[in-house]
Amino acid sequence: MPYQEIIYEKEDGLAIITFNRPEVRNALNYRVIDEALEAAHNAEADDSVRVLILTGAGEKAFIAGADIAELRERNTMTELGRRSAQRRVLANLLETMSKPAIAAINGFAVGTGLELALACTIRIASENAKFGQPEINLGIMPGNGGTQRLPRLVGEGRAMEMILTGELIDAPEAYRIGLVNKVVPQTELMNYVKDFAKKLAAKPALAVKLAKNAIHTGLNMNLDDGIEYENKLFAILCGSQDKQEGVAAFLEKRPPNFQGK
Repeated sequence: MPYQEIIYEKEDGLAIITFNRPEVRNALNYRVIDEALEAAHNAEADDSVRVLILTGAGEKAFIAGADIAELRERNTMTELGRRSAQRRVLANLLETMSKPAIAAINGFAVGTGLELALACTIRIASENAKFGQPEINLGIMPGNGGTQRLPRLVGEGRAMEMILTGELIDAPEAYRIGLVNKVVPQTELMNYVKDFAKKLAAKPALAVKLAKNAIHTGLNMNLDDGIEYENKLFAILCGSQDKQEGVAAFLEKRPPNFQGK
């Protein structure tokens, strides 16, 4: 599909999806979701891509929620259908894909925009970023994982407050409660994110994949089952070529040459 609402780029082992509707603060409509989902699938299937970055065009917004004109036409039947499901498929892919996904949050991340950021592996924000789930003010509630991922990240009490009041928080507060991993100046955001992503890209891909899977899957298990699951993945890695190379490189005091095997 030719992309009209996003920009998809690759460089140095990184794939970058830019939501490109700055005139509406990168609000999401069906076409944007379809394009972003295809691009994310491409990044997942591309062995040359080690890390995926998501960001928004311009300096005002990462994603300022759903397209209001489209939201006006939604009803119970549309939200139980395939088009609505695509939003969940995209968020689930970002969360479970074998490669880290980083949200470079350059402004407003609200509604579905915050929900997609929550699905990413890491969130890095500019100083002017704002975060919130304001759906309650429209007579609805988060519908793309916000009521599930937000409390898992910041705790039930803070999630209840954000979702039930619909109020926005700023970047320092988002960092304080653990919603974002880092806050940097607006002008430095993409350079910082790319440098961080390249550090992740240099790590052994198989170990990154399984560690990410252990955390994600283990959070949905009790502690004993999670530890058993972790041990199985650890055992797999202990038989990998990358483990042999990593140990040899450490003992020989040289940089490792990981192959993802």
